[in-house]
Amino acid sequence: MTSAQLDNLVKIGKLKKEPPDQDQFDGMLKSAIQRLKDTEAVGLSDEGQFSLAYGAAHSLANAALRWHGYRSDNRYLVFQCLEHTVGLEKEKWRVLDKCHHQRNIAEYEGHLEITSQLLQELIDIAKELLPKVKALGQIIKNGE
Repeated sequence: MTSAQLDNLVKIGKLKKEPPDQDQFDGMLKSAIQRLKDTEAVGLSDEGQFSLAYGAAHSLANAALRWHGYRSDNRYLVFQCLEHTVGLEKEKWRVLDKCHHQRNIAEYEGHLEITSQLLQELIDIAKELLPKVKALGQIIKNGE
């Protein structure tokens, strides 16, 4: 992965450079794993599954960004950066971006419209992200 695109986002104020933090990375990974596990709970509503899967995907995207030494104040941007942090294909992060839009409508307008197909795509992409983010490995600090 090249960080040139991420550095460009820093230059225009969309991302911030911040030293990676192993505890933060581990915490985000642990949260994502638990949320993905919880999506499989029997009797959970589609809305509940969506919320958990979205949270897992966001935690994983955020963990990948933090591993690379960046931070974003914009929730949607972490999904767009997945192409550069873990090599996720554009069509997949665009699904996550669509889910982000749906989440915002639910949060700010009280109306969640998700199809079973979108829900399944979200869960599948979150599950695909998990090993990609795990594969980043331990954060190596300069000089260690």
